[in-house]
Amino acid sequence: MSVDAPVVVEVGLGDRTYDILIGSGLLSRAGAEISRRLPGTRAAVITDANVAAAHLDALKAGLETVGIQPAVITLPPGEKTKSFAHLEEVVDGVLAAKLERGDIVIAFGGGVIGDLAGFAAGIVRRGMNFVQIPTSLLAQVDSSVGGKTGINSARGKNLVGVFHQPKLVLADTGVLDTLPIREFRAGYAELAKYGLIDRPEFFAWLEENWAKVFAGGPERAQAIAEACRAKADVVARDEFETGDRALLNLGHTFGHALEAATRYDGARLVHGEGVAIGMALAYRFSSRLNLASPDDAARVEAHLRAVGLPWRIVDIPGDLPDAEALLAFITQDKKVSRGALTFILTRGVGQAFIAKDVPASEVLSFLKENHPSQQESRLGQQKMRPR
Repeated sequence: MSVDAPVVVEVGLGDRTYDILIGSGLLSRAGAEISRRLPGTRAAVITDANVAAAHLDALKAGLETVGIQPAVITLPPGEKTKSFAHLEEVVDGVLAAKLERGDIVIAFGGGVIGDLAGFAAGIVRRGMNFVQIPTSLLAQVDSSVGGKTGINSARGKNLVGVFHQPKLVLADTGVLDTLPIREFRAGYAELAKYGLIDRPEFFAWLEENWAKVFAGGPERAQAIAEACRAKADVVARDEFETGDRALLNLGHTFGHALEAATRYDGARLVHGEGVAIGMALAYRFSSRLNLASPDDAARVEAHLRAVGLPWRIVDIPGDLPDAEALLAFITQDKKVSRGALTFILTRGVGQAFIAKDVPASEVLSFLKENHPSQQESRLGQQKMRPR
């Protein structure tokens, strides 16, 4: 894809409408694109150590073409950075740089940095301008779009935050070439999610073309653009998740519980892996409730395995809390309303729906069946059977 012709996806929110630009080489024109929309502003760049080492010089050069000399705040990589302590660090850094309300906070990193920097932008001076420059596949197809920001609590993931829309999203597909394969796979889970929600043709296309998406080239940009269009459509209809935006949480209720259970230890489980396992569980749970065919669950699991993603709870290394504790994390999740469990379930590939008042007893029984301790018990029984 030419740097001169990025794909443009519009997020239609009235006078807060903004563009997502998707293409290679966009870091070099970041300053031009920002100044066109927000002329004469100063900026703070929030990033992590890994992204800074690989790409910060390129972004600074792109900003300096229009005279933006950014203040840079560099944080540790990883999910544990989404904390009150690092939020305070970012807020203090932005204030120390004497940036004003009309200036810009630039999130330059993956989903962790985007969520944290966006939250800071939403609360500093009661709301500053915000630009997303996502550097991971997960952030480019999901977390950078839609204005959800926040940090984690010991009681659960993303429980503290605000809705704060960016003014612009620049998704430079070229930076994905330096992404570790594990992180690329984790982002791919969010990409596949859009097909599983309501775009069955897109999921079928991914089944045929996933290797080309991993390899780069036009298929990668095509897949990212399709995911962004899907999310933009939903956000335009339901910005604050009072209705069908909740469909975007397919796999997340289970996934967030598993992340909390691992204490957000990225060595054991990163967010996209949690989503992958969560989506497989959502399809299997739907089958258990006789809502969907077991063949659909098997198809989803087969695709996740093919791309190298985990798809079972037992795939998470190390010990996990028991099923009752996992259920406790689920009941703390944001998708719970007045104590009733809400899940995104499915009637088939591309047929997700919001299921309210899901009985906790059904969820607990399902978690027990799929808990690693139960899998180990079954394995032990198989070994003991006479041949």
